[in-house]
Amino acid sequence: MPHPCSLPPGLYAAPVTPLPARARLAALVSGALLCLTSCSAATLSAIAPASTAAAPASGLASSAAGAPASPGRALLRVHDPRRVTGTIQGRCTYRDHGQLPDPRCTPGSVDPAVTQSNLRLTICQPGYTKTVRPSASQTDRFKYDVAYPAYGTPRSEKTELDHLVSLELGGSNDAANLWPESPPTPNPKDKVENALHAAVCAGRVKLAAAQDAIASNWLTAEKKLGLDA
Repeated sequence: MPHPCSLPPGLYAAPVTPLPARARLAALVSGALLCLTSCSAATLSAIAPASTAAAPASGLASSAAGAPASPGRALLRVHDPRRVTGTIQGRCTYRDHGQLPDPRCTPGSVDPAVTQSNLRLTICQPGYTKTVRPSASQTDRFKYDVAYPAYGTPRSEKTELDHLVSLELGGSNDAANLWPESPPTPNPKDKVENALHAAVCAGRVKLAAAQDAIASNWLTAEKKLGLDA
C-alpha cells in the first residue's frame, strides 16, 4: 500500500475531472490529517525545537569554569594560579560573627593541579604559595568591588580577604573560595591551616579530607580529622 505522504505513480497520467471547491477542500484536509498520523515520529521530531539547559541559579558564587557553587556538592575545581577568577552574585550572610562565610556564596574551591600524588612537588614544596598567590592589586579589587558588596561589609571595615581552603592546602583563587573575614589578629584560622598542612605533608591526613574539613567549618576541622588531641 503506498505511503499516505507519497504521491501515487501516474497521478497526473490521465485527465482528471475537477471536483467542486468544497469537495477539494475536504479532500485536502483529510489527506493532511492522514499524513500527520502516519508519517514517522522521526520526521516530526526533526522539526521540533531543541530543548535548552536550565539557567544557573542566581545569588551564588560563579567560578571561572562556569559552574555555580552550591552547598552539599563536591568542592569546585578551578586552576587559576596568580589570578582571581569568578564573581559573587546576590547577597551573602556571615556566620559565627564573620568567622565563617556563607556556604552558598563561599563553599570553597580547589586547584585540580594539586593532587595526592604530587604533594612533594606542590603544596609540600617550600615557597609553593608564592607561585600561585595573586597580586595584592587583584585581591584588593575583588575584596572591595565584589566581596564587600556581596557580604554587605562597609568599605571602612578592616577585614582579611581569606581563602577558605588555604593555598597551602591546594585552594584556588576563585570567588567561591574567597571571603572578607573579620577575625582577631593574629588570625586563629592560620594555626588550623598550618596544622592541616603539616598533617597532609606528613601523610597523616589525606589531601581531600583536609580540604573538605576546612571548607565545611575551619573551627572544627582539626577535631573532625583527629588532630586536636
